[in-house]
Amino acid sequence: MHHFRTLATAATAAALALGLTGCVEAGRSSTTAPEDSACPWTPDESVETTARIAWQAIPNGDVVVKDLGLLEACMPNATITWVQAASGGDVVGYYGAGEVDLGLMGSSPATIASSAPTNADVDIDVVWIHDVIGDAESLVVKDPAVTDLTDLRGGTIAVPFSSTAHYSLLQALIEEGLDPDKDVKVINLDPEKMAGAWQGDQIDAAWVWDPTQSQLIEDGGTRILSSADTAEAGRPTFDVGTVDAAFAADNAAFMEQWAKAQDHAVTMIQDDPETAAESVAVVLGIDPEDVLPQFEGLTFLDAATQAGPDYLGGKLAEDLHTTASFLLEQGGIEAVGSTQDYASHVDAGPAASVTP
Repeated sequence: MHHFRTLATAATAAALALGLTGCVEAGRSSTTAPEDSACPWTPDESVETTARIAWQAIPNGDVVVKDLGLLEACMPNATITWVQAASGGDVVGYYGAGEVDLGLMGSSPATIASSAPTNADVDIDVVWIHDVIGDAESLVVKDPAVTDLTDLRGGTIAVPFSSTAHYSLLQALIEEGLDPDKDVKVINLDPEKMAGAWQGDQIDAAWVWDPTQSQLIEDGGTRILSSADTAEAGRPTFDVGTVDAAFAADNAAFMEQWAKAQDHAVTMIQDDPETAAESVAVVLGIDPEDVLPQFEGLTFLDAATQAGPDYLGGKLAEDLHTTASFLLEQGGIEAVGSTQDYASHVDAGPAASVTP
């Protein structure tokens, strides 16, 4: 039986409820880097790229990079713009509209973007794994008498469609022999709208990430499944870093610095989580002590591990193909390519360029 980590406390949920506009240190907010922000290595002044980066409020290395201003410090002549997105589906839309050059999204929307016909309009490559999702995305139920999925028969479950959480929910339902279209009602709901639907008794459960997950648990909800369970069942999910393929081809030096900054952030989370938590806390508007338990719901990989055969260097393409096959069965996409087709949308080059 899987033992879940407890990510939420009353203090955590109370802080999370403040939203994303809070600050941690005096004079520090999500729009200002630390006063001592500097590049940890010799900056590359030759890079003059203009880059628009879509980010999400997820407690991983990407927000550490953003908060510390690493890209700006390490490429002082580049122009960096950060664009917040609510979900991976939004990021795919930004790509389609030509509004971003790089972006964080879940492996499910990355699979959709790499599949026909979307890949005809959006040509992106997965170049980084920000995290392997575990308990950080979970199914939270309102009725304490509900202890497994079968108890939700006839109920309403909220989830952001086309997200990794949506993918995990669907495959969990199928594994339990439940028809997502008949046995339960699965509705598309943005995370920020879930608390209201929960309190208004409009939903019975939600598969979602923080800060909403912790809010629902604080409001009496119970976690009964997580993406750690679906990973153990052979369907892992990830938050991945993606890039417009043409942008990457034209900006190799930028991509090397970007990957180096991401690897630095991962090392901080692994070796100095308290310092990394301060940055995440600034961006998410919560207390640093509340970030550390959230780190435990995710697995972070350094560049060398990512570039290897278990991830960007090989198996990730198989995972994307597996995801695509499942999404096709559920009507989420129109066609599935070969594993090699998905491998063509995975580039281990930036991660491999990072030297220890």
